[in-house]
Amino acid sequence: MLKKIFSVSFLFFITHFHSQTFTSVANDSIYDVTATEYTLDVAGLTQNLDTANFGLETVCINLEHTYIADLTISLISPDGTSFALVSGFGGDSDFYTNTCFSGSSNNAISQSSSPFSGVFKPYGQMGLVNNNQDGNGTWTLRIEDNGALDVGILLDWSLTFGNNPANIFSIHESDLPIFMLETNSQEIPNEPKLAASVKVIYNGEGLRNFVNQTDFHFNGNCGVEIRGASSSNFPKKSYDLEIRDNLGVDLDTALLGLPSESDWVLSAQYTDKTLLRNMFSMHLIQEMDWYAPRFKPVELFINNSYQGVYILMEKVKKGANRVDISTLNPTEISGDDLTGGYILKIDKNSGSTNLGWESPFAPIPDGSPTVIDFYYPKGEDIVPEQSAYIEDYVTDFETALASSNFMDLNLGYRSFVNYESCVDALIISELSRSIDAYRKSFYLYKDKESLGGKLVMAPIWDYDLTYGNADFCEGQNPEGWQYNFNYVCGGDYWINPFWFPRMMEDTLFQQDLRCRWEKLRETKFHKDSLNLWIDNMASTLDESQNWNYTIWPTMGTYVWPNSFVGNSYQEEISFMKSWLNDRINWLDANIPGISEACIEPNLSVKKIVKSQIELYPNPVENELFVNLNENYKTFSIEIKDVLGKLIHSQKNLQKLNSKQICIKNLDFKSGFYLVEIQSDDSIFTTRFFKK
Repeated sequence: MLKKIFSVSFLFFITHFHSQTFTSVANDSIYDVTATEYTLDVAGLTQNLDTANFGLETVCINLEHTYIADLTISLISPDGTSFALVSGFGGDSDFYTNTCFSGSSNNAISQSSSPFSGVFKPYGQMGLVNNNQDGNGTWTLRIEDNGALDVGILLDWSLTFGNNPANIFSIHESDLPIFMLETNSQEIPNEPKLAASVKVIYNGEGLRNFVNQTDFHFNGNCGVEIRGASSSNFPKKSYDLEIRDNLGVDLDTALLGLPSESDWVLSAQYTDKTLLRNMFSMHLIQEMDWYAPRFKPVELFINNSYQGVYILMEKVKKGANRVDISTLNPTEISGDDLTGGYILKIDKNSGSTNLGWESPFAPIPDGSPTVIDFYYPKGEDIVPEQSAYIEDYVTDFETALASSNFMDLNLGYRSFVNYESCVDALIISELSRSIDAYRKSFYLYKDKESLGGKLVMAPIWDYDLTYGNADFCEGQNPEGWQYNFNYVCGGDYWINPFWFPRMMEDTLFQQDLRCRWEKLRETKFHKDSLNLWIDNMASTLDESQNWNYTIWPTMGTYVWPNSFVGNSYQEEISFMKSWLNDRINWLDANIPGISEACIEPNLSVKKIVKSQIELYPNPVENELFVNLNENYKTFSIEIKDVLGKLIHSQKNLQKLNSKQICIKNLDFKSGFYLVEIQSDDSIFTTRFFKK
């Protein structure tokens, strides 16, 4: 919507200073859930706009609105160059009264609080318009109201030009790769993707990259849009980037040595002042031998304006180099074809078209139902037979998990889910104490039955509010279980499904969690290894973080939801490492299970095989059934406790026809025990829990 506003020009002349102010008296509505443009005609400027002698100095606004955090306010110059004054900030404040923006102000609007009266540094770089253009012509104030119900009115606004023009901060070279995104001065939308172009400057690992060099790692077309729900309101935006060919078709491209694909994410990390929590978490889950999006820190320019440090990350999607599951075509509606692959997601609803269903099982202790979205195939693409199949499969998993037999190895939840992925998903969620763990940005996938066919709790995503970087719902506390979020923050609309609290009632799950944790702690999760990775990455980012915090002056000030505010980058790194140390100590002491049960017996004489026997029920009370997958001429059975003490023994048993043994009268105490079946040339081992 365009509103033409009468402009009045005020000129002031002082001996050594020349300024010209143009004011528009609008008194016009700010329209709900739309963008409104208010224009002002500037005439009489005798010099082109530059950053040295004469240019735009100040923009001032007066407006009333019942919820100013709904607003994104931008200025567009006659040649189409634009920058943001403010976006998604101010909460439920009602006014911008005598609010002026100046590139030379030391008081950033993003770090201020209402009432917003005075002179502030804007979100964007005002100096962009001082690009040697002729400032005479039509200037546009664009106000986008992104929320429903609240309304407002623009009273007036003004532009001042003078001899103290807004400047531009930029960089000329970096150790990090450099992305140069060009939108032809068009504002990047939330959706759909804007056609643009991108140049990538990358001379290889360990080599310096230069902004003005003319040989590019990549130079081509792309589509770009703002990504994120609540994070889209931060002044430093994250972006979805889609590489395209000259016809606008997706083009798989290997950026920065990462596997070839068309879809990428440029993640802003605005709330994480270490800039590395997401990368650290992705690194850890990769160390645990699961797929997680690969990443590279980069410098980002948009329309020649430096935007700071970003993380180039792989977007979660089905693909040979990403979530490697079968393609599911619309015609695959029966048999093994129907059983995969699927990617699902639990997340806050940001108006996507992914669709999905509500779980029939309430969270523990209670709360809003868990919504499970279709991610691949998308909600608009999935056919009824496929949506019915995957919903039924997940519901069967939940039914088994909720049942009284949920711990049974054959009848319980293990029949439907990749058990190891559950253990590791809990470990990374709890180690990081992600405030969004289990309930937002939580992915799971399923391949065809012929290829394994169980639900996998992966890949992880969105780990910036981690390692103490959240000041609500105990996110700052290195002690306590994140899977118990519902008991801490039950009033939150998005709460955890009942899955992981229920699994933590499983004594075998507890023991396997203990053993997996201790194995990781010996190697990949050793404190020295973790601290070394953090220090190395912080060193890599040290030069660039200084530039980042020049553009986004958040260091030393609170950004939601920081629990710690350091005065320097090193203080932020030190806090993260200290918090991580405290968290590991707490987990070491509080993960249930028995350490001694993780020690394998010394069975070096014979070949050890773990997959040839099955036990049920498990846990057991008085009778234990042992199923053998093979017949053996002679064999023996031994049961030992976690310290290796022999509890039960049956020697020189003859060939079985039924392949099943029943061990009765288990009158020993509660705990974990090891079962050994010794045949002529092999030993088969497994564990059970005696109630």
